[in-house]
Amino acid sequence: MKNGPLLALALAAALPASTLPADWPEFRGPDRNGIASGDLPVRWSEDEGIRWRREVHGLGWSTPLVADGRIWITTATADGREMSILCFDGESGETLLDRVFITNDNPEPLANNLNTYASPTGVLEGSRGWFSFGSYGTICLDTETFEPVWQRRDLTCSHWRGPASSLAMWEEKLVLTLEGADQQYFVALDKDTGETLWRRDRSTAFDDEKDGIPANSGDMRKAFSTPTFVPVGDTVQMIVNGSKACWAYDLADGSEIWHVPYETHSPSSRCVHCEETGLVYINTGLGKAEVWAIRLEPGMRGDVSDSHVAWKIFQRTPKRSSPVVVGGMLFMANDGILSCVDARTGDIHWAKRAGGEYSASLLATTDRIYACDEDGLCTVVRAAPEFELLAENQLESGFMASPAAAGDDLVLRTKTHLYRIGKP
Repeated sequence: MKNGPLLALALAAALPASTLPADWPEFRGPDRNGIASGDLPVRWSEDEGIRWRREVHGLGWSTPLVADGRIWITTATADGREMSILCFDGESGETLLDRVFITNDNPEPLANNLNTYASPTGVLEGSRGWFSFGSYGTICLDTETFEPVWQRRDLTCSHWRGPASSLAMWEEKLVLTLEGADQQYFVALDKDTGETLWRRDRSTAFDDEKDGIPANSGDMRKAFSTPTFVPVGDTVQMIVNGSKACWAYDLADGSEIWHVPYETHSPSSRCVHCEETGLVYINTGLGKAEVWAIRLEPGMRGDVSDSHVAWKIFQRTPKRSSPVVVGGMLFMANDGILSCVDARTGDIHWAKRAGGEYSASLLATTDRIYACDEDGLCTVVRAAPEFELLAENQLESGFMASPAAAGDDLVLRTKTHLYRIGKP
């Protein structure tokens, strides 16, 4: 991993051989950027284009995972006392697995309706699946026998408003993000055994009061983001935004590399890297939510706010959903607005009213953007510097989970159902 000429091979090797373009093996897909390779449907409704739909018990916002002809999700009871893993046949929708794997006697209250006890998304690779419920437990499952290979229930934190950070994997390392009100840290586990390889606590300084909220408030410390991985020079950097700062860590040992501080808190989107621009796009979270573009270069160290922040925008930036980069353009969704900016400069191409509130991250093909709102509307627009509305598709229940793709089909999870959607 430390040999520069081998980085291209390492990047290709990071995706398992069983991961085909038709698969969606983790949060935001095989390349962690929300881009699907298939020719996805443009129009559908409850009466059109639905290959199958299945009601899902309990509550869960985890993204559907797709591999080897199967679809996986997690769910939990509303009170958090039972946490389950479900598996469906991708062609028929038949339930293959629906089992409670974790029980809790006294789960921490969620305190709002924006989260559940089953919001983190897992990872699939080969004959293994890794599923997390945050501090309540992480399980490695044999996807053929449906039996646990290992589990960890000793990695704790006070999530304050529930767990939401998804699992992230690079080669042999499975990374858990545990950023709560009481402690904020990352753990890299051996994916095969569950043994701890390293732990890194955030060194962010929480010493300011913001908008009358004291610095020791859990809301000012917690975060729900998921790391992304970018080879920079001879190092694979783990980049993840948190409350008050975004940090990059050396994935080999978890050591800090660079950071950019900001005033906002509670981010939940996943950073997006664009190889074409050489930039990584971060969301600073709640408060005065901003999107920053950071230029990645070998040798970056310490606070790089003055030297490597290429641009910032704060108008119409997302609070919870992750953006997507297509064709040199950055697309975002927030508060009933879809917007498109130049990915190199941050200059605005367009901003149009579309849908309502957005928690689900955007999904894209090479020429289309899919934005699923909390009222069940999915707006499809052209991935272009001029706004072009292609379709508005309504389902009965709203979207909190991010969409996934299975070949040329969409896999959508609403608050109540799981859908496989094909072309009419």
